[in-house]
Amino acid sequence: MLKREKELKTVKGLLERHRVVGITGSRQVGKTTLARMISEQRKDPVHFFDLEDPGDLARLQDPMLALKDLKGLVIIDEIQRVPDLFTTLRVLSDRKNPVTKFLVLGSSSPELLRQSAESLAGRIIYHQMEGFALDEVGSENNGKLWLRGGFPRSYLAANNAASHEWRSGFIKTFLERDLPQFGFRVASTTMRRFWNMLAHYHGQTWNASEFGRSFGVADTTVRNYLDLLSSALVLRILHPWYENISKRQVRSPKVYIADSGLLHTLLNLRSIDDLEGHPKVGASWEGFALVQTVRRLGAQPEECFFWATHAGAELDLLVVRGSKRIGVEFKKTSAPRVTPSMKSAIESLKLQKVYVVHAGEDSFPAAPKIKAVALNRLLADIKPLG
Repeated sequence: MLKREKELKTVKGLLERHRVVGITGSRQVGKTTLARMISEQRKDPVHFFDLEDPGDLARLQDPMLALKDLKGLVIIDEIQRVPDLFTTLRVLSDRKNPVTKFLVLGSSSPELLRQSAESLAGRIIYHQMEGFALDEVGSENNGKLWLRGGFPRSYLAANNAASHEWRSGFIKTFLERDLPQFGFRVASTTMRRFWNMLAHYHGQTWNASEFGRSFGVADTTVRNYLDLLSSALVLRILHPWYENISKRQVRSPKVYIADSGLLHTLLNLRSIDDLEGHPKVGASWEGFALVQTVRRLGAQPEECFFWATHAGAELDLLVVRGSKRIGVEFKKTSAPRVTPSMKSAIESLKLQKVYVVHAGEDSFPAAPKIKAVALNRLLADIKPLG
C-alpha cells in the first residue's frame, strides 16, 4: 500500500484546527485506510466505530451514552448509515473545553451532506478524497494509472486482468448494494445501462433531452440519474464558464466518468492495446489528464470550468481563483500546436497563462503566455496555485 503523505498531512492539519472533520469520497477510495493511518500516529486514545459492523452499530444505539465520555479521537466510518448521529455530534462538539475530536467518514451522498449541513453547520469541515494521483505513484507510471484508474485495489492489483476483475466487481456492488442505501429505487440493470451510455458520452457536453430520447425516458429522469452518480462521486461534472462578453457561449456542462479505470471497464477495455484502438481513446486520455492537472494545481471543484462559444472557440479547462485565471488544453499528440481557440481564450477570458498538456516527451514554450507541458513532466512544469 502506498503511504498517502499528502492526504495524511491535509487531514491531520484539519483535525488540529477543527473539532469535527469529515472525509468524503466514493467507495473503496481509501478513506478507512487513511483514518487508520491517522489513528496509528496519534498519541491520545483513538476509538473506532464501523457502522457496517453490527457490533459497532449496536454500541451506538444510544449515541450520546456511548460517546459522551470518550476522550481523544473518535472515528466513525460509514456515518451516512446513521444520519441521526450528526445531531449528537453537534451537542458534543459544542461542549466547553472539549477533549474529543471527531473524524467521520462516508460516501458523499445527498443524505450525508444534507444531514451534516442541518446539524453541524459551522462545526464540520470536509475533505474530499480521491484515488491515487501522479504525485503519489510517480509520473513514470502515468500509463498504468491511466489504464487502471486511481482506486488503490485496482491500481495495485497483480496484473491488468486482476485490476479489471476488481473494477467489474466494484461496479456490480455499487449498483446492487450502494445505490439502494442512498434510497434510490431503480433496477441495477437500468442504472448499468445508463452508466454504460454515459461512458460513451465521456468528455462531451451534456444534453438531457437528447440523452433521454436515446435512453427512452424523460429528460428529468436522466437528470436525476446524473445527479445521483455525481453525488456518489463516480461522475465528474465540469460546468461552463460564461460571463457578460459579446460571444454567445455554451451553457451546458460536460460529463466525465470520474475514474479512468471505471471508464475503461464500462467500455470493456482491458489492456493498453484495447484502449489505444478504441474510438474513445482521445476522450479517455484527455479526461485523465484533466483530473491529474486539477489535482496538481490544487484547484477545488467550484474553481474549475470549461469555456466554449457557439462560434467554435473553446478551452478544455479554466481555473479561476481570485484574480488568477489559468487555461489548460489537453491534446493526445506528441506535437501540440497553438490554435486560434487558445489565442481567443487568452484575449476573451484575460488569462495569465495557458498550458497545453500533451502526450509527448518534452515541455517547451509554444507562444507568449502558452506553454506545452508533457504529461510525464506535469509535476515538474506545473506549479500548484498559490
